[in-house]
Amino acid sequence: MRSNFAFRIRLIAVIVVAVALVLVARLYFVQVVHGEEYRQKAESQYAKQSTNQLDRGSIFFTAKDGSLISAATLASGYTVALNPTLIDDPEFTYTALKTLLPDIEHDPFIAKASKQGDTYEEIARKVSDNIGAKIKTLSMPGVELLRERWRFYPGNTLAAHAIGFLGYGADGTTIAGRYGLERFYDDALRRNAGGLYLNFFADLFTNIGSQIFSSDTPEGADVVTSIEPSVELYLENVLRDYDDAWHPKISGAIIMDPKTGAILAMAASPSFDLNDFKDADPNAFANPLVEGVYEFGSIVKPLTMAAGIDAMAVTPQTTYNDKGYAIYDGGRIANFDKKGRGVIPMQEVINQSLNTGAAFVVEKMGTEVFREYFEKFGVMEETGIDLPNEVAPLVENLKSPRTLEYATASFGQGIALTPVGMARALAALANHGVVPGPHVGVELRYGGGINKELGWSPERRAITAESADTITRMLVTAVDTWLLGGTAKIPEYSIAAKTGTAEIARADARGYYDDRYLHSFFGYFPAYDPKFFIFLFAVEPTGARYASDTWTHPFMKTVRFLITYYDIPPDRAPRAP
Repeated sequence: MRSNFAFRIRLIAVIVVAVALVLVARLYFVQVVHGEEYRQKAESQYAKQSTNQLDRGSIFFTAKDGSLISAATLASGYTVALNPTLIDDPEFTYTALKTLLPDIEHDPFIAKASKQGDTYEEIARKVSDNIGAKIKTLSMPGVELLRERWRFYPGNTLAAHAIGFLGYGADGTTIAGRYGLERFYDDALRRNAGGLYLNFFADLFTNIGSQIFSSDTPEGADVVTSIEPSVELYLENVLRDYDDAWHPKISGAIIMDPKTGAILAMAASPSFDLNDFKDADPNAFANPLVEGVYEFGSIVKPLTMAAGIDAMAVTPQTTYNDKGYAIYDGGRIANFDKKGRGVIPMQEVINQSLNTGAAFVVEKMGTEVFREYFEKFGVMEETGIDLPNEVAPLVENLKSPRTLEYATASFGQGIALTPVGMARALAALANHGVVPGPHVGVELRYGGGINKELGWSPERRAITAESADTITRMLVTAVDTWLLGGTAKIPEYSIAAKTGTAEIARADARGYYDDRYLHSFFGYFPAYDPKFFIFLFAVEPTGARYASDTWTHPFMKTVRFLITYYDIPPDRAPRAP
């Protein structure tokens, strides 16, 4: 009898404790996880709501100290509307509101305020709380204030192509992410406001288990990115200065951690203001770093040389007889200056950017082996970056039965990649032969400590670490001795880099323009343990033929900024003069 009584007491205690735990857990989700949503619902009890009640997760930059800085968030304020049936004197109403809403125009206002039988006409949106409070004190008949929320980008133009923006779909009613991260993570950023109106107890006992124990990721996340705002701002200023000096049609740049593929900065020009893009050129919305393909020219040569070294077809000391030109399948290729250098080693192919030398490397390893290495570098596929509308590379020439197409591909002509695709392949040289997965998003945060780390495609090895270190030494030598005659180097730091000047294919005929070029530049440092990979490109800059003339100084300025900003210690002692 006593044992049955004790059992019942224990059972009741267990039930009481279990119910208490469930209630505590539910309270946690109400106050912490969904606290902001319930606050907004409470607000609606005393302020009229407009139909413009956007509810969406935020996007954050990550500062170098790990703190989060808002890139996209929600702002709140008022929609100002008129009820013409309650307005006796439209002119008086206009004059009173004009002092607080200077952008309203007289004739359209009077027309709206005078509509017979109409009870709702909007005259202003996104009105600040301060102005809304002043309008409210006027207590004017027929003037209504309705709470609204809208998307706000604190950085305005900062990382515009990467962040993207919201817009209406083809139906004119559905608002969603249209570009950048806003589009790629649209499903994760969305929030379902309907969930707040469920019966409390039904929600308690039907959903609490799934909220606590389910592995499924709920909607309504904040997206944390790898973009560092100060680095992003600096890179955008670099592009602005470059555009002012060289006036390209398009320019772009990427700064990436080559070990992880995390993109610290991504900039493109022309750009636009995320908060005021209605008058911008719609062509500027597309991200050329992901949505355009280009023939990059000589920056491809380090990939060719690395493949030849890894295949043991050549070494830095291997020599060939440079005549200034070579013939393949009846087609002629030539060096940029049409001049021969005689018998020279592979190091000079990198130093002097010789097309015939890159083609010689393909000859030595064979076209099949060359193609296999470019497949390993990821040249023949999309990167899978978390940005929309990535374009596939144009690499049909790497399927040709003729040697000529492989020879031209060896120095970056006849194949076209996206800038992010080209950057990924080259970053493998910085990452000791392993191809990284470029990405912008790093984590989804749902509140209440519920986070989801974003995963990316597994890294894969393209060449051995030894081969990568060999090509790195060759690139460092080129910077120290040949880049602007050796005057561009920073003696205390090892920097691996290469320029690229590519002819631009004609749009209306076969062949290439003889006066239009694409300038590109890539580099990484400290070269033997890289912290940063930098990629720069510009389409049709004017005033200089070669990329070394237009991009060397912007690249080196960026290197110096990163050294100072991140306090990167020197990796070598300065050489004696």
